[in-house]
Amino acid sequence: MALSAAIILAAGEGTRMRSNKPKVLHTFAGKTFLNRVMNSVSALNPDTLAVVVHFQAERVAAAARSYDEHVTIVNQDDIPGTGRAVQCAMAQLAEAGELNGPVLIAASDMPLLDSETLRELVEFHNASGNGATVLTTILDDPTGYGRIIRDREGNVLRIVEQKDANRSELAVQEVNTSVYVFEASVLSEAIAGLKSNNAQGEFYLTDALETAKAAGKVGAFAAPDPLTVEGVNDRVQLAALSKTYNRRVCERWMREGVTILDPETTWIEDDVEIGRDATILPGSFLQGHTVIGEDAVVGPYTTLIDATVDAEAVVERSRVQESHIGARTNIGPWTYLRPGNEFGEDAKAGAFVEMKKAHIGNGTKVPHLSYVGDAQLGDHTNIGGGTITANYDGVHKNRTVIGSGCHVGAGNLFVAPVQVGDNVTTGAGSVVRHAVPDDTMVYSENTQHNVEGWKPAWER
Repeated sequence: MALSAAIILAAGEGTRMRSNKPKVLHTFAGKTFLNRVMNSVSALNPDTLAVVVHFQAERVAAAARSYDEHVTIVNQDDIPGTGRAVQCAMAQLAEAGELNGPVLIAASDMPLLDSETLRELVEFHNASGNGATVLTTILDDPTGYGRIIRDREGNVLRIVEQKDANRSELAVQEVNTSVYVFEASVLSEAIAGLKSNNAQGEFYLTDALETAKAAGKVGAFAAPDPLTVEGVNDRVQLAALSKTYNRRVCERWMREGVTILDPETTWIEDDVEIGRDATILPGSFLQGHTVIGEDAVVGPYTTLIDATVDAEAVVERSRVQESHIGARTNIGPWTYLRPGNEFGEDAKAGAFVEMKKAHIGNGTKVPHLSYVGDAQLGDHTNIGGGTITANYDGVHKNRTVIGSGCHVGAGNLFVAPVQVGDNVTTGAGSVVRHAVPDDTMVYSENTQHNVEGWKPAWER
């Protein structure tokens, strides 16, 4: 099933999105539209993968290269239309070498376009001997899509865009998905004679099908799942498609043995992994490469971004990013874990605790109202409420090390860089500036001064 080339159309602005960024760079389930479509097309291993850009061309091209460093970037000129985009692409590809065999063309605003549907389309095209094959689908409401017009034998006659369709054509529910396979020779001939005599004044790729009929049969392949070829033109459609897809994702995880109490308020991105018997409570957002172990409990109202939560851990009402939560560790409520934290087993970070680049040992607890940054805490140490590791001196971030078996009093301040040994006890309100050896008790002497009669009589 060799593909001579694959062309992804990503030149449009997407004006109905009302956005300062191109439509193809909006995100869906954690990846941009363009990223998702490029991944699906790349799975077919085309000899050349080309992305056509125009609006904010450098921005879109940079994104495409970040997804695939071998991608060919084609710059569309100011002549509008999908037909012109393909003309530009074919001209550039022809300069690089002769094209033989099928060429896949796909729009980049279908975030759920999947490789399996594309593979079936190409296989159908090859088996049928078509000069061109259109990927279609049937929609209850086809508004906004080009209609597939067939003859009495079911052959594809043409595709009529919404603004150019008459009343009978508008009633057709089979629509064009903007995904095609052409034989390279047929495509080159078909796009050569495109004209812009339509309501939009654009060069439509759909018009190439009428020319292609003279060079070979034009067929159609209906996508098995309409959701995979649904396009996004505005934010209303984006929200609706996102919700429908997320519901499918939640249902898949529930069938795998995960408890999700409220799929309507639980959002799970594609690269998330969840173990059996984990429980996801309402209002949870699982993003990026998050991994949740068996019997873990996440939520309610929790965001995990590229986080790892081991078996039987609990993360409640918290935000956790790029951190590893050990088995049976308890996080939350209202805990903020910035990137770089590593928790051992049976540990705790409680209410209103913030951490960054902290290594927390087995059984160590930071119960509440504390900041621990650029720090290493040993095993079975307890940190009193209101404790701060002062890690920033205005120029550098410095490290605090607190040993195992320590008992840190409330309201402590550790001025980094500083090292505290094992089995150390600190008094409440201590400011620790210097190294503390093992098995030591340390406190800071503060003299209390009472000033009587401080407030004037009229304020009392």
